[in-house]
This record gives sequence, C-alpha cells and structure tokens, in this order.
Amino acid sequence: MASLFRLMQALLPPAEELGEAWQPPADVYRTRGGWLVKLDLAGVRPEDVQLSFSGPHLTVRGMRRDFTASEDCCCYQMEISYSRFERRITLPVSLDAAHIHAEYHHGMLLVHIDLESEANV
Repeated sequence: MASLFRLMQALLPPAEELGEAWQPPADVYRTRGGWLVKLDLAGVRPEDVQLSFSGPHLTVRGMRRDFTASEDCCCYQMEISYSRFERRITLPVSLDAAHIHAEYHHGMLLVHIDLESEANV
C-alpha cells in the first residue's frame, strides 16, 4: 500500500498546483457596532491565514496541510480538504475605514469588523 501512496504522489501534482481552492464555511453576523465573520478553519495554523479587504469585500485565504500523511501511512478514506483555501465575503458596507481584528479560537477564525470606532473619532 505504501507504494500506491508514492505512486499517487508521483502522478498527481500537489493540490496547491491544481488551481482549485476549497472554501471554508462561514457565518456572518450583524453586531451592534459592525459585523462578525466566523470561518470554520479546523486544522489550519493561524500563521497560514491571510486577511485582506477592499471596499465591501473581505478575503480570507491560506493553506491547510495534512500533518499526518507520511510514507508509512496509506489513505483509506479522505474527506477533508488539504490544500489552499480562499473565501470572499461581500458585506453591504465598505470596509476601507473599518477597524478589523481577528482571533483564532478552537479551529474557528473570528473576524471582528468595527464600523462605529471610525465614525466616533
């Protein structure tokens, strides 16, 4: 079976080269002072996540790596996406003047978008 795993690795390009990015599920909440975007990023290291925004668009991208795969490990069933991901969320407001901060908690990325702090300055 280990030789089958090596053969699959040799024949298939790495997932990040295939061009397809998976999209993590997201919840979007309206809060008193802005918005909260919550993304399910189980197994993704915080240092592998990038946030960007422009106008009404928040983009979260990064990479989830399979840390258990090795030559002595054979795949029996795989349902979890291991490759690059990208999720673009469009909100009904511009984010250019917003205060945005993120936290990573139990595999969930929480992006806090505070719109009122800029209006009160």
